[in-house]
Amino acid sequence: MARTIALDLLTARQRSAHELRAGLLRRRTPPDVADEVVERLAGVGLVDDVAFAEALTTSRVTHSQRGRARIRQELREKGVDREVAEAALAELDPEAELEGALALARRRARSLAGLEPHVARRRLAGVLARRGYSPSIVSTALAEALGSGAVEFPEGDQ
Repeated sequence: MARTIALDLLTARQRSAHELRAGLLRRRTPPDVADEVVERLAGVGLVDDVAFAEALTTSRVTHSQRGRARIRQELREKGVDREVAEAALAELDPEAELEGALALARRRARSLAGLEPHVARRRLAGVLARRGYSPSIVSTALAEALGSGAVEFPEGDQ
């Protein structure tokens, strides 16, 4: 029964070992059985935190336009080991991350066209920062999307 539940959960989408175990526990699977099922599925390659972290990282940068900090947080929430998460983030293409930030900044800049320049710049910087982009990427994206140079960040915001 627990194996069927686990396979159903994995059919919907790829999951980390932690997520799969939590899903089994939510469905009233005893903890020792949940651990055994997760371990067995990991043994045959159906649960692989390394592959999961790499896939999630690529997906979030390319399709969801998220930065490293936000992806790191999401991996942590999904129970991926810190070293595995950092290895996946290390493989992240900096150009792809910048392109995602630029696309998001250009798209959002159109809706801010009627605002004062400093207000538009502040709001767009907030959007990019909440998506997990570093201050240097935020600055570059703002300069590209709004023109007129980079944004100054107060000390301590980096």
